[in-house]
Amino acid sequence: MSSERYKRALGAVSSSDVAVVLLEISHPDMPEPARVVRDTQALVSNGNMFIATGFDFTFPDDRGGQAARAELVVDNVGEELMSWIEASKGGRGAEVRLMVVLRATPDVIEADYRLGLERIVVDQWKVSGELGYGNLLDLPAVAVRYDPSTAPGIF
Repeated sequence: MSSERYKRALGAVSSSDVAVVLLEISHPDMPEPARVVRDTQALVSNGNMFIATGFDFTFPDDRGGQAARAELVVDNVGEELMSWIEASKGGRGAEVRLMVVLRATPDVIEADYRLGLERIVVDQWKVSGELGYGNLLDLPAVAVRYDPSTAPGIF
């Protein structure tokens, strides 16, 4: 639930409260997540250091016939992110957490989003990946279903 201070800052034409986006990329094989903040200076939130870097987040599109996909592009600066990608064997199976905080109150998470990270592509300028959880609508709703292959006696 967003705080009143955050709601006022969003609605104000000019506000001294600046909202910043924190990005945390975690992986089951990694002991610590990669943490960056979209800002010009590092930030400590809830005891975790977020390194300042640029990144862009493209919201999911609304195309018919396919699952909504979002894209994350992080500037390829410093060796922290690259060493994390190499240690996690390409980051397959990673989870992204996007958090919005006010710079003045970085321990209060105003918005929190979690998505899976797939299809990581790295070049010398940027690291990009597709966000989502695959096509959930094509997954079976039950563990075992009755059809000719699983229950041939009733067909």
